[in-house]
Amino acid sequence: MKRAFIGAMCGLALLTACNNAPKATENLSGLKRADFQSEQQGKQTDLYTLTNANGMEVCVTNYGGRIVSIMVPDKDGNMQDVVIGYSNITDYATKPSDFGASVGRYANRIANGVITIDDVVYDLPKNNFGHCLHGGCTIEPAPEGWQYQMYDVEKVTDNQIVLVKVSPDGEAGFPGNVVAKTTYTLTDDNAIDIVWTATTDKKTIINQTNHCYFNLNGDHQMPITNHLLQLNADYYTPVDSTYMTTGEIAPVAGTPMDFTAFKEVGAEITNFDFEQLKNGNGYDHNWVLNTKGDDTQVCATLKSPVTGIVLEVYTNEPGLQFYSGNFLDGTTIGKDGKNINQRTGMCLETQKYPDTPNKSHLEGWPSAILEPGQEYYSHCVYKFAVEK
Repeated sequence: MKRAFIGAMCGLALLTACNNAPKATENLSGLKRADFQSEQQGKQTDLYTLTNANGMEVCVTNYGGRIVSIMVPDKDGNMQDVVIGYSNITDYATKPSDFGASVGRYANRIANGVITIDDVVYDLPKNNFGHCLHGGCTIEPAPEGWQYQMYDVEKVTDNQIVLVKVSPDGEAGFPGNVVAKTTYTLTDDNAIDIVWTATTDKKTIINQTNHCYFNLNGDHQMPITNHLLQLNADYYTPVDSTYMTTGEIAPVAGTPMDFTAFKEVGAEITNFDFEQLKNGNGYDHNWVLNTKGDDTQVCATLKSPVTGIVLEVYTNEPGLQFYSGNFLDGTTIGKDGKNINQRTGMCLETQKYPDTPNKSHLEGWPSAILEPGQEYYSHCVYKFAVEK
């Protein structure tokens, strides 16, 4: 098959509506700016649309630093939204979700909601089976975790937005006053280039990621189990029944965790005789990337046989969490006006390994420590193509 990265065939660029200052008109995704204008936590929410020379479009809101839509052409040149989510800010602010969010301070899980830094114990929210998930994310009684908080817009152009989150010392139990930036850049080779940076005035931990739920089918009612996935990883980190990493780094060979060659996501997803799939209710695991921090190498590739849309992922991080949307339960309504059902979206989250702060002493585990005078830097690229 011939692969062609999305090019000038998308003469739809002239139709894109919102860029530097968001405009009131609809964009390619059909999202309306007015539906994203509200006051949350004393600040104004809004919708910003990035475009490139090829007509690709990405909509972002400063609530949770979220990517709301990604419009790319399929093999027939029709524009498709390849991420699930909501059509208005009210749903994002009132219905628990991590759709498209810039997650922090610590993406993924921390065992028992406790970390120790220089012999000082810090208690964190325990919001997921007794563990801290995604910085303790919760909407009530107060928004915890950056995905439910406001980011300030530092800069916005036609193809780039820079969002800033100032997190005070002790927020959700984490030490240090942290200034974190998320930069989304839509490039002319049809990639969403994401850079996270952060500084602190006190020794702390940080691990950010993006939590887009991808569905490349062009129909968000069609499960992602038909997608073909390849992961550049020979090892993964097993979990227990509470989704917490055990500390083991295990080979994928001979198991349903082996995606070293293209395989349908759904091929073995319900093989609950394999304990890890039973523990995760499907795939909800971190893979140890062979790329070893080289963000010029592809670490993951995802394809839809329906649309021919291809997604390549690049990162400088050591791990990637593949989550197959196991707990999407149909109780909320998506942008298409229909229920968001189980496994109609999947995540490819670049990251440090889950519970790294409590396991960095183990062989092969990275560190998530950030000290004063240092700058945290994390890089992820989602690059889109079509395959005919």
